[in-house]
Amino acid sequence: MKALERFWRVLATGFSFLVFGLGSLLFTLTVVPVSWLIRDELRSERFVKYMIHLCFRFFTGLMQKLGALTVEISHAERLASPGQLVIANHPTLIDVVFLVSFMPRADCVVKSSLLKNPLLSLPVKAARYITNDDPRAVIRAASDSFARGNTLIVFPEGTRTTPGEPMQLQRGAANIAIRTGHNLRPVIIDCAPPALGKNTPWYRVPERRMHMKFRVDEELDVSPYREGKPSVMSRQLTATIKDYFIRETAHHE
Repeated sequence: MKALERFWRVLATGFSFLVFGLGSLLFTLTVVPVSWLIRDELRSERFVKYMIHLCFRFFTGLMQKLGALTVEISHAERLASPGQLVIANHPTLIDVVFLVSFMPRADCVVKSSLLKNPLLSLPVKAARYITNDDPRAVIRAASDSFARGNTLIVFPEGTRTTPGEPMQLQRGAANIAIRTGHNLRPVIIDCAPPALGKNTPWYRVPERRMHMKFRVDEELDVSPYREGKPSVMSRQLTATIKDYFIRETAHHE
């Protein structure tokens, strides 16, 4: 019975990702062209972001309905206010999908390589997501995004956590917080048993169904880090973020 249930979760996960891929193609062929008809740039951006939000809600709901995983979120109401800087640890492939599904006006810092992906480049451009190729441009784009009422999602690690290795953080989140004056809204993500992690293929499902927990914490005040040299303060704030994630993910397990 356990083997059959595990086999079903492999099928459910594979089917969900197939739906995601086909949905991305359909999105590019339908939603993106509709957004081009909206003359107002801000309205067009918000339309695309909201449609991505709905699609991601459908995808995460599908995975739950099929029994691929279960989900638990605490203090979700803290994500309701627009214009926040959300930071999260990054244990699984689908972390950003869940986070965007929680917020209708979410912005993301994405790898510039996505602009070369024929399936995702047009949606990324239409949503006005921020590419990470130029750190100074990222900060300017983040400031503009906050001014448009978006909530920005940043993974300070820059990529998924490597199991068994020390957490390594980049300074992007700290730089954005210090230079734009936005506090940090941490989200602690846990997946138990571990699945969809770095160097783990999607079909290698764990022995029991994965359970994803999202805990939205109180804001971290960054005002003390805005009083010194930005490069030094950025390094110190990054260390603070790292200590916070290490401590809180340990408590979350």
